[in-house]
Amino acid sequence: MDSIDLQRTYLDLTTPHVADAIMRLGIPVRQAPASVRPIWEDTHVVGRARPARHAGSVDVFLEALEHASPGDVLVVDNAGRDDEACVGDLVTLEVRNAGLTGVVIWGLHRDSRELRSIRLPVFSQGTLPGGPQRLDAQAPDALTAARFGVHTVTAEDFVLGDDDGLLFLPLDRAAEIAALATTIRDTERLQAAHMSLGTSFREQARFAAFLAARDRDGVTFRQHLRSIGGAIEE
Repeated sequence: MDSIDLQRTYLDLTTPHVADAIMRLGIPVRQAPASVRPIWEDTHVVGRARPARHAGSVDVFLEALEHASPGDVLVVDNAGRDDEACVGDLVTLEVRNAGLTGVVIWGLHRDSRELRSIRLPVFSQGTLPGGPQRLDAQAPDALTAARFGVHTVTAEDFVLGDDDGLLFLPLDRAAEIAALATTIRDTERLQAAHMSLGTSFREQARFAAFLAARDRDGVTFRQHLRSIGGAIEE
């Protein structure tokens, strides 16, 4: 799936819908640490991952952009450090002007006011005034693999982010994931509409029948929901 198709397909899908879909599909749930947040509310970003492992200088980001395509998301690995900010306004402007759709950082950013005015989606663990005071050797795979929490992200992945956080997903299964996530989304919206009109979720989910089946056959609630086409978890 190319960048345009990713944007179109995932425009109205949230990370919770997609997380439930990949759980049903048996795909590992790779998500950013909960401390990684968008720098403003109502943020949505999707695009192919463009890894860049920071070693103290912005040159790795500029080099990553040499290989990036419009619609990519810059995935910055700064090892979750809390003693330096590694992305600021000039890097973010360069990323935006290269046609990328966002920056996600396992680490910190600075120039918060300027970043909010640039309006490119940026996710990070927080802010700090000072930049790096170190300059380490660049790793051989600094442009092909980024660590993000306990997960490794490559160009074979895509990024989906919103106010609930970030997911890293296999690009070759993007269409399959989106199809199931869309079904889950539509089911939950229909259930919510019925609830707004007075039909409880317990009624819709035939909860009394589930309790009987659980006691009789050991059926789990997830198995029951799947059997009746309901959705609230996984």
